[in-house]
Amino acid sequence: MDHKALAACMIDISSDIRRKSLNETGLPPISNGMLEILRVVESHPGITVAEVAARLGRQLSNVSSQLRELVAVGMVTRVKDATDKRYVSLHPTDESRRIKSLLEGSWADALNAASARLLPEEREQIAASLPALERLASFLAEPEQTPAPVVTAGVGTPPRDRSGTSPGALR
Repeated sequence: MDHKALAACMIDISSDIRRKSLNETGLPPISNGMLEILRVVESHPGITVAEVAARLGRQLSNVSSQLRELVAVGMVTRVKDATDKRYVSLHPTDESRRIKSLLEGSWADALNAASARLLPEEREQIAASLPALERLASFLAEPEQTPAPVVTAGVGTPPRDRSGTSPGALR
């Protein structure tokens, strides 16, 4: 499989679907970053800001800033824990669900219009690949796992010369 070609194709399809469908919905533009946050909050109600940032592999401060905007426009609510006021969970609103439904319908319409130009066999191939693509999407959506650092003696230290001192060291 040509992973590079697949990745480029998926990015192109995603960008073109968003561009074509946004005009159809009449919604104000929503940045990709904010849309990603909304999708995470909608699929994981009760998630925390730190968990959203980890899932998206983004800086906590950037996610927090975009969440403030989403809260301000009524698309996400913050709920403080009754027992621990420091713990705040995020929840989608009816408005965000309405917008998600509009967008997903518009995305489907854009795909339907474009796929109508494919050969029937090509549409069948795409339909048959959907379960595998959904699994692939679920793997890609998993939070990044950062491996534990490997400590190796001597890494990051200058090499020693035959006298046992580092080059440039005061003697």
